[in-house]
Amino acid sequence: QVQLVESGGGLVQPGGSLRLSCAASGIIFSIYAMGWYRQAPGKQRELVAGITRGGSTNYPDTAKGRFTVSRDNAKNTVYLQMNNLKPEDTAVYYCIAGAYNSVAVPAYWGQGTQVTVSS
Repeated sequence: QVQLVESGGGLVQPGGSLRLSCAASGIIFSIYAMGWYRQAPGKQRELVAGITRGGSTNYPDTAKGRFTVSRDNAKNTVYLQMNNLKPEDTAVYYCIAGAYNSVAVPAYWGQGTQVTVSS
């Protein structure tokens, strides 16, 4: 049974930081691309960070310079460090495991963790 379990969400003030973690089980973690999507109320789900099995990363413009994705294959865990958070970053953040080494093809989803940026 595949499980992706996110943690680390919460309430943070604008300009603050959060680190999300996603622990995977039931998959051969090292062969998957891993990534983070988010969905704000009334909006479509969007990719915010991806990392291939080789460690190459990609970010949309909204995340570049503020978000950093990393992975620890020994711990089957992917991380998302988010700095200088803005109210528009408020969303449910989902961890994904991407098929074909691509985060554009999510094979598995976590249950999501809420991030709220507010003063």
